[in-house]
Amino acid sequence: MMGRSSLYGSTAFCVTLFAGLMASMTMLAAPARAGDAPACATVRMGTPGWSDIQATNGIANLLLSGLGYKQQLATLAVPITYQALKNGQTDVFLGDWAPAHDHFITPLLAEKKIEVLHQNLDGAKYTLAVPDYVAAGGVKSFADLGAHGSEFRRKVYGIDAGSPGNQSIQKAIENPDLKLQGWSVVPSSEQGMLSEVSRDVAHKRWVVFLGWAPHPMNTQFNLTYLAGGDAYFGPNYGAATVSTVARAGFSEACPNLARLFSQVTFTVPVENVMMSAIDNDKKTGTEAAADYLKAHPDLLTPWLGGVTTIDGKPGLPAVKSFLGIAG
Repeated sequence: MMGRSSLYGSTAFCVTLFAGLMASMTMLAAPARAGDAPACATVRMGTPGWSDIQATNGIANLLLSGLGYKQQLATLAVPITYQALKNGQTDVFLGDWAPAHDHFITPLLAEKKIEVLHQNLDGAKYTLAVPDYVAAGGVKSFADLGAHGSEFRRKVYGIDAGSPGNQSIQKAIENPDLKLQGWSVVPSSEQGMLSEVSRDVAHKRWVVFLGWAPHPMNTQFNLTYLAGGDAYFGPNYGAATVSTVARAGFSEACPNLARLFSQVTFTVPVENVMMSAIDNDKKTGTEAAADYLKAHPDLLTPWLGGVTTIDGKPGLPAVKSFLGIAG
């Protein structure tokens, strides 16, 4: 017969063993390691409404949806977008144009209020442009504008108020060497600006405006980008790169999402196609992105390498299944 202490010891051992077995069974029944914490399930993203960011946000929306996340999109002016990133009200922004946005992001980087996740586009450009018939009439550089004020109605058409592009145009106007006294920047939405350009081109009126690539304007109009704007837009006709940026702490809090956004890379031709579908075919960014991904599913493999769904399953097959892509 066992003594009291032996009995208690055996009982304790059995309880411990049972608890261990139950814990093991629970672990086996549980799903694979979650890709991210539940707090990461909704990704707050910003857009200034430009068609290039509509396209790239459309791509992001599809990838996130296929992985079990939700995109929450807010339309904000560029300065407000950076303020929202600083305050932690926006998680990710796919449209950090350099050098145009450097004066927004530089102080935030110094304060460690923002993270640069990835350069998502190279080969972009961003400066003033004119129709080719205006260039043929003698305007091929910033220095040529001042002599033709009446033809241009002393207006330069820009984009949304407060944007870095408009600020750069204003700096050029204020440079007395360019002889642009009395000129003004006309702020507008991207579509509003291009509607004005389209009307002027149809009547062969002279117009100068903020142009950039990627954008279907480069195929819609015969354009000449103006030389001599290095001091305002940077060298090589405002040669630019675009980066994906996030609020401070995003990578640590949501490493699976950070990996995704650090791998999604675009090209000028890819964006041109999607932007044309948005601007000319009146598709949403998500619709244009879906059409493109279904026609080019090979893009998904490098984008989703090592990325999981939010509940820890392989990301690539999940996104393909969501998009209805075989394999």
